[in-house]
Amino acid sequence: MSKRPIENACDPDLRLSFAALQRAAVRARQLAVQTQTDLIISEQGVIRKISPADLSEWQPLQEPSAGYGKPP
Repeated sequence: MSKRPIENACDPDLRLSFAALQRAAVRARQLAVQTQTDLIISEQGVIRKISPADLSEWQPLQEPSAGYGKPP
């Protein structure tokens, strides 16, 4: 397994996968708040259940800039 940063990968899909995961996490938090559903996450190997009330205060629910169209 390579120790290089994923941003330096040769495959463009792999290079952009981290940003895609971040966008998916933001969307999951938004959906959990909208549907009043608990969110289950794993942080450093520990499984946590986060209530919608905690999510609304947790992190900004703004979607990060996608960066589409930027050259690698």
